[in-house]
Amino acid sequence: MTERRDPGPLAGRSALVTGVSRRAGIGYATARRLLGYGAHVVVHHHVPHDAGQPWGADPGGIEAVLDGLRAAVPLAGDVAADLVEPDAPVRVVDAAVRLLGHLDVLVCNHARSNPDGALGALDAGIVDGHWAVDARSTILLAQEFAARHDGRPGGRIVLLTSGQGLGPMPGEVAYAAAKGALAAITATLADQLADAGITLNTVNPGPVDTGYLS
Repeated sequence: MTERRDPGPLAGRSALVTGVSRRAGIGYATARRLLGYGAHVVVHHHVPHDAGQPWGADPGGIEAVLDGLRAAVPLAGDVAADLVEPDAPVRVVDAAVRLLGHLDVLVCNHARSNPDGALGALDAGIVDGHWAVDARSTILLAQEFAARHDGRPGGRIVLLTSGQGLGPMPGEVAYAAAKGALAAITATLADQLADAGITLNTVNPGPVDTGYLS
């Protein structure tokens, strides 16, 4: 059960978490923790991506995911969108702002995470698909968050990367390239956002068995 701390260190704060489509996922755990700390939360999801993966979609469907988040603390809302679409980041942030009134926190947890195969099997569609979801949409989400941020102190953006800078990722050239880009641009994005009172960090959560290991 999600434990809400009263009043909670994030009481009165509003957050958007992307990529929350399975109860076994990092995004779900992140949203639960934010809710437990008192934040108002909107989650983004794109179930068809997980449905096409070896681990599959959440067995209870997206409603089970949302019900799990609502179990102890009201969830502000959710928005479905395929972040491969160029205008999806704007639509997602806009929906969150309409539901919450403003945004203090953006957690970019989403990813196109399916293995892209051996180097010889790559094509432009595979490379572009990973880039569009893992890198481009993340940059555009941060851009829109900054544009909609109302200047109150404590703005936060958290990007999630992976272990591509620590060693090889067999069969994941396109994924590693796109996720690696997030680590590479962290300092530049953080510098540009600092004057607006927004702190940006990139986190490599390390190996987390969200279904792909088991």
